[in-house]
Amino acid sequence: MSLHRLVFAIALAVPSTPALAADAAARLQDLFAREWQARLKEEPQLATSVGVHDYDHLLAAEGPADYDRRAAAAAAYLAELGTIDRGSLSPLDRDSAAIFERQLRDQVESHRFGGHLIPLNADSGFHSEFARLAESMPLRTVRDYENYVARLRAFPRLVDDNVALMKEGLRRGMTPAQVALRGVENTVAPHLVSDPEKSVLWKPFARFPVGVPVAEHARLRAAGREAIAGGAVAGYRRLHEFLTREYLPGLRKTLGASEMPDGRAYYDYLVRSFTTREDLDAEKVHQIGLGEVKRIRTEMDEVIKGLGFQGDFAAFLEFLRTDPRFYPKTPEELLRQASFIAKRMDAKLPSLFRTLPRQPYGVEPVPDSIAPKYTAGRYVGAPLGGTQAGTYWVNTYALETRPLYNLEALTLHEAVPGHHLQGALAKELEGIPPFRRYSYLSAFGEGWGLYSERLGLEAGFYQDPYSNFGRLTYEMWRACRLVVDTGLHAQGWTRQQAMDYLAGNTALSLHEVETETDRYISWPGQALSYKIGELTIRSLRKKAEEALGPRFDVRAFHDAVLLNGSVPLPVLEQAVDRYIAQAAGS
Repeated sequence: MSLHRLVFAIALAVPSTPALAADAAARLQDLFAREWQARLKEEPQLATSVGVHDYDHLLAAEGPADYDRRAAAAAAYLAELGTIDRGSLSPLDRDSAAIFERQLRDQVESHRFGGHLIPLNADSGFHSEFARLAESMPLRTVRDYENYVARLRAFPRLVDDNVALMKEGLRRGMTPAQVALRGVENTVAPHLVSDPEKSVLWKPFARFPVGVPVAEHARLRAAGREAIAGGAVAGYRRLHEFLTREYLPGLRKTLGASEMPDGRAYYDYLVRSFTTREDLDAEKVHQIGLGEVKRIRTEMDEVIKGLGFQGDFAAFLEFLRTDPRFYPKTPEELLRQASFIAKRMDAKLPSLFRTLPRQPYGVEPVPDSIAPKYTAGRYVGAPLGGTQAGTYWVNTYALETRPLYNLEALTLHEAVPGHHLQGALAKELEGIPPFRRYSYLSAFGEGWGLYSERLGLEAGFYQDPYSNFGRLTYEMWRACRLVVDTGLHAQGWTRQQAMDYLAGNTALSLHEVETETDRYISWPGQALSYKIGELTIRSLRKKAEEALGPRFDVRAFHDAVLLNGSVPLPVLEQAVDRYIAQAAGS
């Protein structure tokens, strides 16, 4: 037996007393606090996003040695956690300890495989996050602007750190597949401006808030021009040169994660990590996906039958992809429709939820620099207490590929009652450790997003049969992900095979089919989280409904799901069991 296991076994064997329980709880909270403070210092942009402004002038150090140091620290925290007697803890503290342990184990295991050596994928990366710097930090005072300038100037060092990661990835064979990253340099090119005032990062200098004295405007604008030209643009130019000359030509020509060093074990880890389920492997997930595809296809066929369409399933999909009635004519039309759907759901929220967040959200287009390879929409959170609302991004690029029949499902997933509601509520929670308020576990978050799409049925959405087919095609899309992701990364599927499967089973546009396939290739495992999370939440709701009968209250159930923050699915199951027991006894 290892020393770690021996110490933990001894701790469990000691009978618990109130004094021992209090000591265990105090040690746990101290461990949480120390790790959180160290994390904020290591990740200054995280600190800014949670309202800690001691490091607003800094960017994280992200070179190989920095990741080595953080992984070693995570292993040490994990060993210390193992010496705390969890049996004497309260249910809340036991949940927190379980979540903390999973996060630390994920960090250590990902580092062991070299996951940190892949800092960008087909639709996002450190470079696209930096482009939103103005939206991610406070800009109300002279000091805020000076911090902003300091971060602009620091960008070349951040690029150098990530270039070092990617070079090590090339050396070890830990890279995305080359085919999936084609065109990624085009997400960098828009930032290579000769005039700093043409940069998206110039926006804060175009108009200052009232908290910045007029006498400071000229100085800050001059500093901004210099920082954008010598910092941001210089860093993007360095990245563009590395991507085009060295990285993209050197990427692996293979496709699946299993083709990387120790790749099958790495993918098995990603399956566990993104689903937060230890009982799943690639084959089980693949079979779950096949079963869901079959079930949803039956519902889709019923909708087609009800429409009286003359033709088979493939002909109906072709009709949806080609008939201009289903597509917006202008970006403004698409944004207006998305905004109207979101506002309609705002009015329905009190009937479905007891607790609603204070933070608002808005609707904006996906930035032009990343739109061509970006997904149809996404939610972008904002820090509490800042000057920004949460944002529901809608992709207005290539309007002929953005069907309106999918828009209700997309909006309910990304805005409300999906990611905005879930994320904003988590940040406003009290009585849980800070790391839980700001964590995001994909199985919970994306599972909630997909569950939210279905909630639209209860709220009176999808009255149009084409929109209901859009809901089903989105659910089918997530079911296909289980099949496609495991097919690509564990069963040797080709890119074309994956695209054909998506195109043949969903009404996604062919442009989306291609961009989504490249996303799955370059981000193995993440696509599994949606359906696995949604199936778990739906199963838990059914369990609560059957156990409570007339006592079941959907608003109370949603509180039980959301008011713990983002949690692993086994922890969610325990939370719902506690809710059922409490509701049954009331």
